[in-house]
Amino acid sequence: MQLHHIRDPHDPVLDDYRSLTDTALRRVREPEGGLYIAESAKVIERALQAGHRPRSMLIQQKWADAVVELLGERDVPVYVVTDEAAEQLTGFAVHRGVMAAMHRPEPAPVADLLARIDSARPRLAVLEGLTDHTNVGAIFRSAAALGVDAVLVSPTCADPLYRRSVRVSMGTVFQVPWTRIDTWPAGIDELRSAGYLVAGMSLGSGAITLDDLVAESPERLALIFGTEGDGIRPETDRLLDRRVTIPMRAGVDSLNVAAASAVAFYATR
Repeated sequence: MQLHHIRDPHDPVLDDYRSLTDTALRRVREPEGGLYIAESAKVIERALQAGHRPRSMLIQQKWADAVVELLGERDVPVYVVTDEAAEQLTGFAVHRGVMAAMHRPEPAPVADLLARIDSARPRLAVLEGLTDHTNVGAIFRSAAALGVDAVLVSPTCADPLYRRSVRVSMGTVFQVPWTRIDTWPAGIDELRSAGYLVAGMSLGSGAITLDDLVAESPERLALIFGTEGDGIRPETDRLLDRRVTIPMRAGVDSLNVAAASAVAFYATR
């Protein structure tokens, strides 16, 4: 481990961490070479366990001993800054004391991901066009907790490896296999060819209840969750095998997509 004390928050070696507000993360693509930011020792530990490689780390002095243990024999530059410098650098209060700029792994082809699933009754979650990184992270956490085998994200879905998604997921984005499904919604045909019943969580006409879907007990199930505002797109809806709804009471028409995913994952476990 290479420990460097940096006093100037404008030092170019810290550019990977500069002004990482959530707004900036939504608007700016990751730098060339593929990086993402992991925040907190627990999240970084899970990233390392998943085989991801750190490019550098940013810490406060009190975390130095913990980072030595965390990195082990890895030869990684570690930049030590004050609390004030960290906040000035990143654009937010760094409460967890440690961040890492991680190399982004190459996404696996969908076919390869499906082939690696080792489950007698596999379940997939497909995220279409979600825009809120908090929702994406929360869905991954529920997927990990409730045994979903893999997550697929559409080309327009928010990035699971953005800092806020990773943090909200508590690092479970490194535990649940996932990849982008680049041809969408045409990619539904690939899922169907692999034996999956493709069900969309929808308020559309002809929807069956979640209980009805569970009663069918499909051997392979792919659950699609649409964007926060409009739900599943019409061109996707036309390709579904089932439209599925969670019955509501008290005049409530729907749940937040993260809450709906947790209900659906638990019901179909």
